[in-house]
Amino acid sequence: MTGGGGAAADPALLARARELLAVHPVVDGHNDLPWALRTQVSYDISRRDIALDQSAHLHTDIPRLRAGGVGAQFWSVYVSTELAGDAAVSACLEQIDVVRQLTDRHPADLRLAFSAEGMEKARSEGRIASLMGAEGGHSVANSLATLRAFHELGVRYMTLTHNDNTDWADSATDEPRHGGLTRFGEEVVREMNRSGMLVDLSHVAASTMRDALRVSEAPVIFSHSSARAVCDHPRNIPDDVLEALPRNGGVAMATFVPKFVLPAAVAWTKDAEENMRAHGLHPLDTGEEGMRVHRAYEREHPRPVPDASTVADHLDHMREVAGIDHLGIGGDYDGTAFVPSQLEDVSGYPNLVAELLRRRWSEEDLAKLTWRNAVRVLGDAEAVARELRGRRGPSVATIGALDG
Repeated sequence: MTGGGGAAADPALLARARELLAVHPVVDGHNDLPWALRTQVSYDISRRDIALDQSAHLHTDIPRLRAGGVGAQFWSVYVSTELAGDAAVSACLEQIDVVRQLTDRHPADLRLAFSAEGMEKARSEGRIASLMGAEGGHSVANSLATLRAFHELGVRYMTLTHNDNTDWADSATDEPRHGGLTRFGEEVVREMNRSGMLVDLSHVAASTMRDALRVSEAPVIFSHSSARAVCDHPRNIPDDVLEALPRNGGVAMATFVPKFVLPAAVAWTKDAEENMRAHGLHPLDTGEEGMRVHRAYEREHPRPVPDASTVADHLDHMREVAGIDHLGIGGDYDGTAFVPSQLEDVSGYPNLVAELLRRRWSEEDLAKLTWRNAVRVLGDAEAVARELRGRRGPSVATIGALDG
């Protein structure tokens, strides 16, 4: 079922959506604001004061988070795969630091949260719970001690790979090297379970998804991935994995990235990325020069644009396959050059909720989608961690010992 090509949401449905979000706000699984602050202003957050309108530079600021009904945000403490070893660890620490700077600078609006209880506490205070997720397992530099240290600093999920394989896990967008997880990769998953850090399977190969579901004793998440059956892109989730999610208890958080949700955008994006490379730029560069090149290309080659109904198509399918208890939202704002109409920035979530209301999703189902499922999955991971820590201590395994 597809909606109206970017037409404005029905005012009555939009009003209902905002009322619902006031009680059951959005937990968004993935926002790359920290990396945008690195690339744009070298972490000088006074130059991008998110208490003010930053729509000229960013998808995200506090006024638009409030307008969008966001109650909790997993800030991505992402590290480019161009960084490795100690450089990747340092960069991740810098990302963690800037999230803490943001919450210190804006205490009336943002509250650091490290648990499901902390998320609920922030909501009760009318503040936006600020959690952290590390995007890319290369950021721990093959060290389980570093993984544990990140957890101690507040990181509550780790995406096992980014766009390239790690030494122990295959990525969705790299040539297969391991056939999924290596023995050390399995140990990473087990140690994440013991620590209480959610295993995030966005970006990983389907083989890695299946291995992680086999090994994990705690629920997993997909922080920003949609349905492969609706848009055949390797970054999306195959149906057999969605079917397995209820047995694991995990949550798949649908993303808004056009090339992952709209089939017509897949080929266009490939050509646009080749144009970026021809200009000597990384295909994912969202800095000022990167966006200038992107926009010039788009003027010559009009971009296929999805809208809220496109994302709703994915959520309809994911609900049918995985069930309503296993869905969430992960927009990937400030980590993508292009966004759908109606979902141009973090203020757009009411448009998606209004579209789902139009499709006769119940308010109970929507409350699960926006808030309850994400809070529950973190709480469940915490409960598993308490039990596992009672049975085993920290792993001292090394990649050399397990993988040779």
